[in-house]
Amino acid sequence: MSPARSSFELSVLGAGPAWSDRPGSSGASYLVRAGEAAILLDLGQGSFPRLVNAIEPSSVDAVLISHLHPDHFIDLIPLRHYLAYQLKPSRRVRVVAPAELAGRLDALHAEPGFTATALECEPYPPGPFSIGGLTVEARRITHTADSYAVRLGRADEPGLVYSGDCGVAGDLAPLIRSGDTLLVEVSFGAGPVPRGSGHLDAPAIAGLVSATHPGRVLLTHLQMGLDQGAPVRIVADAMDGPVSLVEAGDVIDLSRT
Repeated sequence: MSPARSSFELSVLGAGPAWSDRPGSSGASYLVRAGEAAILLDLGQGSFPRLVNAIEPSSVDAVLISHLHPDHFIDLIPLRHYLAYQLKPSRRVRVVAPAELAGRLDALHAEPGFTATALECEPYPPGPFSIGGLTVEARRITHTADSYAVRLGRADEPGLVYSGDCGVAGDLAPLIRSGDTLLVEVSFGAGPVPRGSGHLDAPAIAGLVSATHPGRVLLTHLQMGLDQGAPVRIVADAMDGPVSLVEAGDVIDLSRT
């Protein structure tokens, strides 16, 4: 009998696009828990209240920001306020992000040093790094000039690959190991993707998974008004494992497919 794997769980705090007509919709944000470690992937609009209700925010080991579009990072502002003003004494959280993040947040308040009050921002390093027992691999991808996809995992076990926003599906392939869970944006649903939009559709993802063999696919970031079932069917036809469209409130056990 193989040894039991330790806990590895994904909580979806937000899976919405940049705008939505759905009451309660919140921007991209995903909480990964592995043993005692907690890592937050993005923190888009409206996701901070869900974070507070899922975990004590100051206990997060790190926030990984995929790119500098506000629907992926803007709720760092309420996180900053919470850490600085709600807690006595105040606390700090590590943030790994594109290099210009602190400047963007400081500019919103016209206050140099605003971000550094509570957020310890650092750029993505050139190689793998460790957070709470998980190895993090980051790879620059096509979207903005400084966008990243990441893989989180333990040695010799399936991991989690998060696409952020991505304009070329093949950019994700070097991160994906057979059996991984792929959390991937499907902004344009069944397609097609407008030229130059820098996003993915289900046919592009289907081609990716048929070549890389993830164990599970979680679709996210579907634009307002698009068919929810069609992208799931298209990707499911390209692989043997489960495929679903996630929404805020979903909790997925990543230790099993």
